Amino acid sequence: MKYFIFIICYLTLSFSNDFDYKLKPIKLSENSYYFYGKEEYFSKENGGDIANASFIITSNSVILIDTGSSKSYGEQVKKQIEKITSKPIKYILNTHHHPDHFLGNSAFSSSDIYAAEFTKNEIEQNGDLYIVNLVNLVGEAMNDTKIKAPNQVLTAKTLNLDGYKLDILHLDGHTQSDIAIYDENTKILYASDLVFNKRTLTTPHANMQNWIKSLEELQKIDYSILVPGHGHASKTKEPIKENIAYLNYLDSTLKSSVKEGLDIFEILEKPIPKEFESFTMFKEEFERSVINLYPLYEKDLKK
Repeated sequence: MKYFIFIICYLTLSFSNDFDYKLKPIKLSENSYYFYGKEEYFSKENGGDIANASFIITSNSVILIDTGSSKSYGEQVKKQIEKITSKPIKYILNTHHHPDHFLGNSAFSSSDIYAAEFTKNEIEQNGDLYIVNLVNLVGEAMNDTKIKAPNQVLTAKTLNLDGYKLDILHLDGHTQSDIAIYDENTKILYASDLVFNKRTLTTPHANMQNWIKSLEELQKIDYSILVPGHGHASKTKEPIKENIAYLNYLDSTLKSSVKEGLDIFEILEKPIPKEFESFTMFKEEFERSVINLYPLYEKDLKK
């Protein structure tokens, strides 16, 4: 009998592949929280937990901003929210189409999911490719993750969800379409990946000049707390200023390097400017940006 119980327990453990994200919601205000994502690249060790997700508890429901990189992440977000409130998660906002922000959608079967039209289309058309890529990078944490595309298109500048009003900022630069959310009730700005706090910016789909313009728009907002897409929440405007400075540095470095006739390896040998020494992942992300963007700069500036 004991042997039989052992076999049952062994089989249960063997086939239990849920990755434990060890999520802990961080309180921002009486009704607002966020989950801090690790300042790392995707790995089997972090299960893809590299971006922030946030939620707002209203009188009748919960609004979730981004859902993470897997169904398992989304399920664990749900469990953490249920520890705080019994109100249903009725609404989800996907801020853009990068997989660390929307692949947790599949954990929410009865929620309305809002996104800009470009984001919705990207998820529908290319979502499966993101899953394949993350399975290679993250492994078993991606188990059972499927594409669940947004079913509501965001077009208006305000959104009223069960009587709770949010300002929707339709911007771009980090991607072709980036949504930021400003909650006038709490004066919290959810900037998503338009802002990275002390974490080097990622630029695979970036238009740097448009991104700077979007950051300048966010800088005008009189917020009390800024929740970035990556890095810790902030009560200052320093993260925005630092992001603008970094994008200007990256842009000017690539332009001057073309004029000097430098190759990629010579650019990467440049010392890290002191103002960015505190940024996590500088070496990795600066290298990715140079490799991805430098050929485009060479082509444009040599015309």
